[in-house]
Amino acid sequence: MSGHDIPIQLLDGGSMDVQHMDTAMNLDDVDVDLFGDSVMVDTALDGLSASRPMPSKHLRQRLDDLRTHGCHQAIAWSRQGTIASITKDGRSVEFRFLRCRPEDAGWELSEPYVYSTAVIPMHTTAGPIVHLAWSNTHELAVVDAVGRITILNLTIMLNRPFITRKWDGDPVDDLHAVVGCYWLPVFHPRQFNSLYGPAVWVQPEDAKALGDGLYKYEISYTKTTGPHHPNPNRNALVSITTNGLLRLVFLNNNGRLEETAIELESITSSDDLITHAALCNDRNTLLIALATASRQLRIVRAMISWGNDKPSEKQAHPPNATLTPSMLEHHVAVAPWLQHDSNDPVLDESMSQLSLIEFLPSIPKDKNLQAHYNPVVLTVRSHLPVEGASMYEQEPTSVIDRWEVVSEQPQTLHPAFAQLNTGNSTTNPNPMTRLRKLDSVVIPKIVVSVQVMYLGKVVCFAFSDGTIQYRDRVTMMEMFNEHSVHRVLSPHDVGFQYANDTPCLQVAFSPTNCSYVQISEDWDIKWNSMRYTTDPSTALQGAQQSAVMAALILALSSAITASNNFDDILAMARPFNENSHFAATWVRDTVNLLKMNFDFSDEAHHDSLIRNPFLQMCLSILNHMSFRGEFQPRSYEGKLSFLILQVRNFIVLVSLSLNTPKSLGISPLDESEVVEVLVGCVTWAHTLMGWMVDCLFDLADDPAFMSILNEQKRFPDLASFLKARGDVSLHLLCCSSARGLITAACRRLAHLEGMSFRAVRYWEANRLKTENNDCSGGGKALPDSLYFAYQKMQHAAQACLIKVQEFERILQGFAQDVRTAYQMSLSRRQSGSQQPPQQHPSPQQNKNQQPQNAEDQFIKKAQAHCELDMLLGANPPPCFREVLLKFFTQTLPVFKSHVDPAKLYFANYEILDIEENPRILAARKARRKYIDVFTRREITFPTTSSGDATRGASSGAGGGGGEEDVKREGAGAAGEGQTPNPNTLAPGGGGISIKVELGAGSGSTPNLKGGISTPAGGGGSGGGNPNKATGNNATGAANAAPNGAGAGGGGGANNNNTATGTENPSNQWRRCVRCTSVMEDSPGNHSKAGFTFVLAQQRKCSCGAWWALVPKATTTGSTGQGSTATEEEGE
Repeated sequence: MSGHDIPIQLLDGGSMDVQHMDTAMNLDDVDVDLFGDSVMVDTALDGLSASRPMPSKHLRQRLDDLRTHGCHQAIAWSRQGTIASITKDGRSVEFRFLRCRPEDAGWELSEPYVYSTAVIPMHTTAGPIVHLAWSNTHELAVVDAVGRITILNLTIMLNRPFITRKWDGDPVDDLHAVVGCYWLPVFHPRQFNSLYGPAVWVQPEDAKALGDGLYKYEISYTKTTGPHHPNPNRNALVSITTNGLLRLVFLNNNGRLEETAIELESITSSDDLITHAALCNDRNTLLIALATASRQLRIVRAMISWGNDKPSEKQAHPPNATLTPSMLEHHVAVAPWLQHDSNDPVLDESMSQLSLIEFLPSIPKDKNLQAHYNPVVLTVRSHLPVEGASMYEQEPTSVIDRWEVVSEQPQTLHPAFAQLNTGNSTTNPNPMTRLRKLDSVVIPKIVVSVQVMYLGKVVCFAFSDGTIQYRDRVTMMEMFNEHSVHRVLSPHDVGFQYANDTPCLQVAFSPTNCSYVQISEDWDIKWNSMRYTTDPSTALQGAQQSAVMAALILALSSAITASNNFDDILAMARPFNENSHFAATWVRDTVNLLKMNFDFSDEAHHDSLIRNPFLQMCLSILNHMSFRGEFQPRSYEGKLSFLILQVRNFIVLVSLSLNTPKSLGISPLDESEVVEVLVGCVTWAHTLMGWMVDCLFDLADDPAFMSILNEQKRFPDLASFLKARGDVSLHLLCCSSARGLITAACRRLAHLEGMSFRAVRYWEANRLKTENNDCSGGGKALPDSLYFAYQKMQHAAQACLIKVQEFERILQGFAQDVRTAYQMSLSRRQSGSQQPPQQHPSPQQNKNQQPQNAEDQFIKKAQAHCELDMLLGANPPPCFREVLLKFFTQTLPVFKSHVDPAKLYFANYEILDIEENPRILAARKARRKYIDVFTRREITFPTTSSGDATRGASSGAGGGGGEEDVKREGAGAAGEGQTPNPNTLAPGGGGISIKVELGAGSGSTPNLKGGISTPAGGGGSGGGNPNKATGNNATGAANAAPNGAGAGGGGGANNNNTATGTENPSNQWRRCVRCTSVMEDSPGNHSKAGFTFVLAQQRKCSCGAWWALVPKATTTGSTGQGSTATEEEGE
């Protein structure tokens, strides 16, 4: 009898055949208990099992790696915006970044830029790369499986690294595997770190509506504590190995990376091996948590002494003193890290293995910064169900254990015990440190990453299913899981959420904590940014308008204060840009919160104006938020901010060329390549001055504009009238920051003009002497490339359609009238009565005089408010009407009599890149013409393959063509640009201070002795004859006629602007990740010290964002698939 024929005996003596049981009852829905009653089967667990798949083998492998030892972070996000990740095979490092799409100004994650394994050679017996750790600046530590460390530096671009330390000298030994890695914080004179938030909604008692009120922003602080590198902007790396070695890698003052080490643990058996380690700063010492193979948690306090410094000193170490650091260690506490409590589930042996460890530093309890919460060691143990087990029997679980590091003063003895002393003097015993176990937290998910946020107040857990959870650092209660507009700390509080929760293996958060990148199970890198849950176009019209703005203000303010990259905040705010007033309101409220002052009405030398980083940030935000895509017209605010940024960049470039450190040993102005660059910048600046004057002439000839100035009632409509015309020239004149920068640019133009005339006369006089000496046989030939470069600058100055000195004088007169109007108008408003006007002091007197009374404070505050409004494109204050009326009726007509308005009207202003005519923009798009922000010349981005990418190139960063080419529209040589070899750059080199005081027409003769380039040094462009076009080392241009010669280029050019010489081997260009500006790049083929120095300072775009390498043929699309850095580029 078969199994299907076995009958079931029933209670009444009958039977039922199994084959016909389906007609009696469905066993899929019911069950039979021991007593014969039918029981319904609970299908809820079946649904749970179906919706929760079994963990993948990639996740199991990831947990196995985390349990083996610490330091297995394969993806990391730097403060400057670079995203580094290890390739799937573990043999190279990829670099990505967030980029603004040139087509529609949307944000996306770039394609990877692979760092070649030839630069990081893999040892035959060594393991793969396992860990990445960013410093607080721009250095990346790359660690392999045996503990070898390579340090990369990314000071120039986001995706071009070069090596500062190679791991060739490190031992290949498993006992040296790194289990803990920590970059010391950078030394900063500021003793506090600030965090803006929360924003608390305050509604006045007399509010008429529910939405009437405002947000009051709170600020919290934490004290900065050592240890740190004693010199500013220098980093030091601390690592802990499996055999208990504490290593310190630091940059000495001689520019060399050095190392020192001490032994933390004496390893006598395998149980003493360290599996995981975590570090944090605490009271100028290092707190180290060590987890051993014997399941012990040991706390060690380490002290670092840098030589002759004192522990009480808070000043920087002498910059020239040699650092001789030494370290001391002291074991303070020990406890078993496996301690089960009531919340700890005991599932299997895997729960007795650590996967993650984190050391949470102490934080203040209140605003007075006196009482602090103790440091806490946080560990994570994770459990995955056994393969084949049912998911409702076992589920993924993570247990978060915490130990508080408690320092207690020992109890003092009663004085009576002193009588028992035998003669030894009693001393106060040292404080006792112990580990106090806190309650464990059990989460039914697998934790793959732990991140400390908000100055240590919030701990963020990232899970393998792609979800994120925030918990309070003290109570471990979940945060940001409910919307609240009354108290806003994070964008989560007002409705921002992460949209795409996909399973992942690792997670890295951005510096602003507003987005993260994750490695998926197929090792794809994905970016997940916060998005508003409702339609952004309606969000700013409802009740949450102020709440959304408050959340964005808090995020941006904290990022600016910490000097973090905030591109992901711009991406988060981009959807709200449909509201035309959103960007201006956002910037205005941020400026008010950070107490920025953009009033430069009394600035005489404009030094603080050029140095002001906050002005550049605010203009950069306005410029990006109004950016609609390349070859698209800019908005009014965007055009205004764009021009101010470009003028500032021109001033910085000229100032750096004029003021170089003495250590350079040469003036950049003694190199023809630098002068060629300045020629393009001078032409651009003259074009800007001519365009601005032409626009002012057009306004003066417009009856509608003049009627607005003549009628006081219509003056508030001035801004609307200007926006309708799209003319920002008046705001460039009225706004003190823009007017000050243009005045400073005029002074530098006058200085360069005088320098070029003196240089040409010097060369011509010495050429005559040389010719006379040649006749006697004792002469020496002088280089012609520098002479031709200065001759081009002289011609560019002579071609200017206006007199720069005269334009500067009318700007200074207008500034004086503005100061007088402010003083008269605001003094009356403050006093409330008509008072006779008082003579305003001179700018120098006003600079030295500090406000002494409430009236002066009121005037300063009111001026700053007016200047901020004009910077954002608002209407000038009423007191400007008389000033503008005088300017357009008296000053401007006099100036107009000295220029030719017709030449200004018909001049070509295309190089300014502010065109609004759709026909002209379409033509530029068809020609693929861009403006190089460094050379200020037109360049062509080919859209073909690399074989054809070099055809039609019209200009280069390092040189220009003949004079006939320069006179053409968008003229340039066929020479390719030349950039410095990164080997000559100092690791982590910072910017240079700017201090230039130039009067109109003043200046000194440039240093023409020594360091002068030879005719073959930089390579001159070919002459006008196409048959004589030469390569990089051509000298034909030096001996050619002035009207057909160029210098500093990388190849000759014929009269048709066709490149025929040797092409630039680099197939990549620089592109700004925020404003999409472009700049030529040619690494490793320029050895001129001056040009190298000037170009090295251009590591950021004029908008303040970073450059990134972009393939030539894909500039308008993605940044390329798998671009590879060669060893020449890396080093």
